[in-house]
Amino acid sequence: MPELPEVETTRRAIAPYLEGRRVVGVVVRTPRLRRPVPADLQAELPGRTIRRVERRGKYLLLRTDRGSAILHLGMSGSLRLVAAATPPGKHDHLDIVLADGLSLRLTDPRRFGLVLWTADDPLKHPLLADLGPEPLGDQFDGGYLFRASRGRARAVKQFIMDGAVVAGVGNIYANDALFRAGIRPDSPAGELSRPRCTRLAAAIREVLAEAIARGDATLDTFLEGHGTAGWFTIKPDVYGREDEPCPRCGAPICSTRQGGRTTYFCRRCQR
Repeated sequence: MPELPEVETTRRAIAPYLEGRRVVGVVVRTPRLRRPVPADLQAELPGRTIRRVERRGKYLLLRTDRGSAILHLGMSGSLRLVAAATPPGKHDHLDIVLADGLSLRLTDPRRFGLVLWTADDPLKHPLLADLGPEPLGDQFDGGYLFRASRGRARAVKQFIMDGAVVAGVGNIYANDALFRAGIRPDSPAGELSRPRCTRLAAAIREVLAEAIARGDATLDTFLEGHGTAGWFTIKPDVYGREDEPCPRCGAPICSTRQGGRTTYFCRRCQR
């Protein structure tokens, strides 16, 4: 599943090709994704100019002079820029056609993505209105995490993956942030001290920033001549490394299940 760094890399890759461009058409090949593609999208988006491409959590916002498209890549989705005449593949569900002859194409084999339209402030849309602060923004720090976690018995890993607490911290980076902070993922969030919350907030920012930096290094090849998006290589500390030696102490990395997801951690380094 594309996580926040991959979504931010997508934003940075497509923004120069979209901002300031006029939309001339919307081609919907699969009207039912995770939610039906609204008829308003095809009626309202053509003729509008994309002013900014923004990200909120794992959502992308194409802000026009009047209204915004809201996109989510779901479990398997990706966006790429292609020549408008490029024949679609089996999983190419939607194109946003630009006046300069390019199309922004959504490919999504599992059809869990979203493409919606709102004429109002997209940040007030029900999908975005209750999101917590951006993990790389000024409102997110150890003090915020400490205050938000008071009285919460929920395991800290599930707590930081809750979009209402902090926007966009997915499974991969939650595992690695907890490892760097030295905190067991099953620790009750409400029992973390302020210093531990400070370490955890810093670790979340660190792992996400490093991943985005790796993504930035791929931007020259990301579009591959306006072809398939080239995701960057994820380099996790502990995620997916069960039974491999811990990069700190050499003990085997353990795994367990939390909230339907696999969690990876070191029994020695995380307490």
